[in-house]
Amino acid sequence: MAETLEKKGSGKKKEKKQTLVIVESPAKAKTIEKYLGPGYVVKASMGHLIDLPKSRLAIDVDNNFEPEYITVRGKAKLLKELQKDAKRSTEVLLASDNDREGEAIAWHLRNALQDKTEAKIHRIVFNEITPIAIKEAVKHPGTIIESKVNAQKARRILDRLVGYNLSPLLWSKVKNGLSAGRVQSVALRLICERENEVENFLPEEYWSLDADFVKGKTTFTAQLVQYKGEKPTLKNEGEVNAIISQIENAECTVTALKSTDKVVRPKPPFTTSKMQQVAATRLGFTSRKTMQIAQQLYEGVNIGESRVGLITYMRTDSVRISQTALDEVRAWIEKNYPDDLPPEQIEYSVGKGAQDAHEGIRPTYVTYTPESVKDYLTRDQLRLYTIIWERFVSSQMNNAKTRTTSAEIVAGEALFRVSASKIVEKGFYHVIHLLSSKEDSTGNLPALKEGEVLKTSKFHPEQHFTQGPARFTDASIVKMLEEKGIGRPSTYSPIISVLLDRYYVTRTNKQLVPTQLGRMICKILTESFPEVINESFTADVENNLDKVEQDEIQWNSMIGDFFGPFKKKVDEVMENQESVKGFLDEVTDKICDKCGKPMVKKLGRFGFFLACSGFPECHNTKSIPLARCPMPGCNGEIVTRKTKGRGKEFYGCTNYPACNFISHFKPIDQYCPKCGWFLVEKYDKKNGTYKSCINPDCDYLHSAGDSEEKQE
Repeated sequence: MAETLEKKGSGKKKEKKQTLVIVESPAKAKTIEKYLGPGYVVKASMGHLIDLPKSRLAIDVDNNFEPEYITVRGKAKLLKELQKDAKRSTEVLLASDNDREGEAIAWHLRNALQDKTEAKIHRIVFNEITPIAIKEAVKHPGTIIESKVNAQKARRILDRLVGYNLSPLLWSKVKNGLSAGRVQSVALRLICERENEVENFLPEEYWSLDADFVKGKTTFTAQLVQYKGEKPTLKNEGEVNAIISQIENAECTVTALKSTDKVVRPKPPFTTSKMQQVAATRLGFTSRKTMQIAQQLYEGVNIGESRVGLITYMRTDSVRISQTALDEVRAWIEKNYPDDLPPEQIEYSVGKGAQDAHEGIRPTYVTYTPESVKDYLTRDQLRLYTIIWERFVSSQMNNAKTRTTSAEIVAGEALFRVSASKIVEKGFYHVIHLLSSKEDSTGNLPALKEGEVLKTSKFHPEQHFTQGPARFTDASIVKMLEEKGIGRPSTYSPIISVLLDRYYVTRTNKQLVPTQLGRMICKILTESFPEVINESFTADVENNLDKVEQDEIQWNSMIGDFFGPFKKKVDEVMENQESVKGFLDEVTDKICDKCGKPMVKKLGRFGFFLACSGFPECHNTKSIPLARCPMPGCNGEIVTRKTKGRGKEFYGCTNYPACNFISHFKPIDQYCPKCGWFLVEKYDKKNGTYKSCINPDCDYLHSAGDSEEKQE
């Protein structure tokens, strides 16, 4: 505790002593300092101050893999300031995040501070940034958990050994400046394998048939489900028209009515992966954006004159909730929705393999409803906070009940069926306002009776093409990584970001698509290191890291078992792997407008570009033309461009500003047979990926079967 001491005989003024609290981020420091008040100084370490150097391996492989840590470049001044603050303090509380990474940060800080101060150095942890949680943590300081630090050390060293051995291999055989990592290479493999499935899938045509039925003044639509007693397999338009001709004048009779109730149970509070998945599908957030906003909500925002951490720690694989929070949410439900409060609190089981180190993600105060804080949050903060709040509160409410009414209508030898569902007991749906289409009520039916005769007014034959496996999105790759035990909650977002930043993968229509470079790297790594670049090895590593944290195995023995065979294999591949350097370079018919030499298509950090073959004498570069500009009288070409500030990609004419044509969809190398403008690839949930003419005055839409269209 802070205290005031007076130095004897010096005549100096009283020197105010302090307790120094060190957190990771300035936003968190600002919130916590308000909670602790006078006598406490809260400073931020800005993440790691001490780490492995970037420029060399810094692992002594001949001495039990001991790491060589240094002060991170640019952090020496900050470290000295913290050492001075510690020297003026009576106690130092290390309050980095309560996970392996945070434990390692605290361990390094303790080692860097203990020789510079006589203050006692303790470790404190908390799951939420609230006055009660912070003050309780300060009252009960603990010590650094060495086994937790060792687990982080083992992961860091293993990733360093893999990356610093595979990256030079890629430099030598593919292209300078490339890099490879243990976990992201497995994720890349999953994305590439899915892309192969997408490309190898051959769509097949099929048709469906709906009919409009009339009762009085009401018209409703039903779907053909049987013909001549069998499920219809309609392969072409002719087969559909044959059925229509047989039944269009037939008498239509309601033959069956059925009503069924279904109980819908609430879902547990969010884990990190589930939060990222729901934010991606419902809000359109990338994993990186979700975690950035969640970090802001966790560290604290200004609500009126108070600064409040609105959610608990957002990196967790558990759905466990503290008893205090359960009591609070049940009291809130009893006050606001008393009829939907279960007699007992609902317990959710923690998933297999979960570390269960933190609670599930929840609001710190359930009384801070989304409506009450909306004026203090940004639009995206409010949207994410809303789904977190709703998910938590609904998890402790009664089940909902839906009722589905279906009718079967016979027309000749055809059987049509129509269903409509509605919520009959709202239960936990009382607090959920972003219902998905599956959860919301669907359709309306007029009152029907068995034996009732109806009329048909119109038939709706519709062409479809079977859809192959979907490319991964942020949501589906995170789900896959979690299911296969690849990575941990803190790594899902960085895995995706690294693949995008390295241009191994691009995001197109919210789908993750491997680049030619990514596929080339994946092929080399998976063929050369199948025992390392696979999900089972990566999952085994995660299990072993858990054992290190539980003090069941030694971290350096775990590394030793892996490194010997791995290094031997790296050396073999380095000697025998055929180089593909320059394989992606392609001479074009474009001429450099500065020196007259041919331009070469090259692959850079951000994708393909045109470079003068006269390099290094000539440094001229240009963007790759994707299509000819469709504007009348313009002889320009469409190239990739980026917006100022955020750097968002769009496609514009090389003759800008004389020509201001732009497209937000990427052109493909095909042109519309109706108007001659270029085609683009679009995506929606109903149709999947499809082609469309970019001309706003042209209605030429392309389905999966249009791949054989010829260019004009």
